[in-house]
Amino acid sequence: KTHNLCQGSPLTGSSTSPEACWASACKSIGGASSTILSALVDIRLVSAKTGYGMEGLVSRLQRSWKCAGDVYLLGATNSGKSTLFNTLLRSDYCKSRAPDIIDRATVSPWPGTTLNLLKFPIINPTCDRIFRRQERLKEEAAKTEDQLSIEEKKYLNQLKKQGYLVGRVGRTFQQQKSSTEIDFDPDMLSYSMDEDPRDPPKKHEEREEFTHNEVKDARWCFDTPGIVKEDCVLNLLTEKEVKLVLPSHAIVPRTFILKPGMVLFLAALGRIDYLEGEKPAWFSVLASNLLPVHVTTLSNADTIYEKHTAQEFLKVPMGGEERMKEFPPLVPQDITLKGIGTTEAVADIKLSSAGWVAVTAHAEEELLLRAYTPKGTALVVREPPLLPYISTIRGARIPGTPAYRTKKPPSFVENLRTTGSR
Repeated sequence: KTHNLCQGSPLTGSSTSPEACWASACKSIGGASSTILSALVDIRLVSAKTGYGMEGLVSRLQRSWKCAGDVYLLGATNSGKSTLFNTLLRSDYCKSRAPDIIDRATVSPWPGTTLNLLKFPIINPTCDRIFRRQERLKEEAAKTEDQLSIEEKKYLNQLKKQGYLVGRVGRTFQQQKSSTEIDFDPDMLSYSMDEDPRDPPKKHEEREEFTHNEVKDARWCFDTPGIVKEDCVLNLLTEKEVKLVLPSHAIVPRTFILKPGMVLFLAALGRIDYLEGEKPAWFSVLASNLLPVHVTTLSNADTIYEKHTAQEFLKVPMGGEERMKEFPPLVPQDITLKGIGTTEAVADIKLSSAGWVAVTAHAEEELLLRAYTPKGTALVVREPPLLPYISTIRGARIPGTPAYRTKKPPSFVENLRTTGSR
């Protein structure tokens, strides 16, 4: 099982392992964690978009699965399968000639863009190839960022804008391209004063194909159409709205301190009311940077929603009164939490696919919250939280507001040697 990271999730000092998170998720949906976990060979957290963890994934696949059979990329829509397919296509997991022959998968926020089963042939990981690949990885890991070429540095900086965990995906086995011969016809450059210059006729470029020997015993990696989740808020949105909701750059966590009687809006797609508690609590929003967050009082919340839904203030959905005639109302769910400390979140409130809010409260402090999502969409309380120390990644409190200044964590680049003292 591969967890393709929410591409822009911030890096924190969480001590919870991926295996523990997965086991906890299994228990919450039916208590069959031991049965499911026993069937898993490995769990990997990767980002196909930034390359983080991808070299490790390729190595693990080559060690355990080798060429024992075909591989299928399965998952929900917008989970990153096509991006993963395209990254594997450019890696050592793929036969060397395949990137020039295979069509890349369409990457789009709109569900259903992968309509056919795209595939590429998996390279046979012989002992010689494994050795050469490990030598390349060792050589690259010995480099510092300063030793990269200008093009590599530029590409790395682009990746850092898209996520906090970054890795470089290289190729050990490159197909040597033959030098192209240029046909020169001097007659095509000569013309009389009575005629116009003519463009040379375009030659039909034949598409490259695999030879029979290359694919006769091949195993294939398939990209599959996404599974549409019925309770996903993205199903309710237009293409323009989906592009605002799905993060395209590194998420900057936004933390707010709320007292009882205060309300937090995430656009018009989610709402959390702090109904009862003795002390203030911290609410850290992890969602697309393009989605607005607004904090108000419980007495003003309904008025703000009615007045500003489908307007610029709450942004999504958009389209005014006509849009809201077909958009479902927000429905509530009461949540009770007990704090474990001012530096560690007790739970995440996942507002369908719009994002989530990590709740941090004083130790033993009991909170009564009421969370809202559009009717028919999933609202999930995730315990333990995915990023328990996220509230500590914040700047100074903005005077006169419940908000803290945002603070973007530094990016971490794997497979590069760091300079200076640790």
